[in-house]
Amino acid sequence: MSVLIKPIITEKMTADSELYNRYGFVVDPKANKLQIKDAVEAAYGVSVKKVRTMNYGPERKTRFTKTGVQHGKSNAYKKAIVDVEEGEVIDFYSNL
Repeated sequence: MSVLIKPIITEKMTADSELYNRYGFVVDPKANKLQIKDAVEAAYGVSVKKVRTMNYGPERKTRFTKTGVQHGKSNAYKKAIVDVEEGEVIDFYSNL
């Protein structure tokens, strides 16, 4: 099971990483905080101070068309915000 799916690289998360040493990841929905901490420490070689997680449910949409009512939904996902120790950074762009 791969715990870390992808990093979150947005303006808001980039500002958090520069100011507060916080990094965001989309993670496996079944992973707990200890597994996320171990995966980040192993993948990026940093020491993790704190992990916060959020579960996002699917967004459901309904549309009225000529053929009738169309229903759809997006995927559910889990997001983790990881605080690393002072002086340590994670460089997402090093292995592009």
